[in-house]
Amino acid sequence: MFSSELTPKAEQTRSRIRDAAIASFIERGYPDTTIRLIAAEAGVSVGNAYYYFPSKTHLVQALYEQVQSDHARVAVPQLEGVTGLVDRLRVVFETGLANLEPYRKVAPGFLSAMIAPDSPINPLSRESSSPRDLTVELIRRAIDGADHRIPEDVASRMPDALFVLYLGLVLRWTYDDSDDHRRTRRLLDTALRLFSVALPFLRMPGIRGVTRDLLDQIAEVRA
Repeated sequence: MFSSELTPKAEQTRSRIRDAAIASFIERGYPDTTIRLIAAEAGVSVGNAYYYFPSKTHLVQALYEQVQSDHARVAVPQLEGVTGLVDRLRVVFETGLANLEPYRKVAPGFLSAMIAPDSPINPLSRESSSPRDLTVELIRRAIDGADHRIPEDVASRMPDALFVLYLGLVLRWTYDDSDDHRRTRRLLDTALRLFSVALPFLRMPGIRGVTRDLLDQIAEVRA
């Protein structure tokens, strides 16, 4: 059921269930959060919880959408006045990692559940398309609003491919036990420096074609 079809009272109930689920995911992690526990904390029956969210997968997708929406709300204002493409991408990636900080403790449990290619909570799965699109569009906004001379056929392919690479950065962050996620920050810095060096060459015909192929192959990971 789409939220636009719900009455105000039903929307309040759905929001209460969703908020209880997100709070439980943050406190207990994915494996130890159950529909029964969520229903109890939301003050609804188990049947009512299943009515709004037919499975725990649906609740995870609600969590994903909340996380991605929060990410956009933080990142978009910070993009204002930033014109360099590399700088704009840095804003997106750094705010994305900062936005995940409340889930730091439980991130490995989520990763274990989502890592299988056929898992419905895999960020690259068909079921995760709605929250994934929020981040892809944020990356697209960062690219489209930058001062750059990247060919359109390359720039248009970047958001989907960069989303996949962003997931790799999140994976590194999940298991990074260094102070202030130093290793993850170093990886991001190195990747952005490499990207900056490569940008002027993307207009060269030979490199342009290879880059298109590479971006398409990276994006195919989510197909």
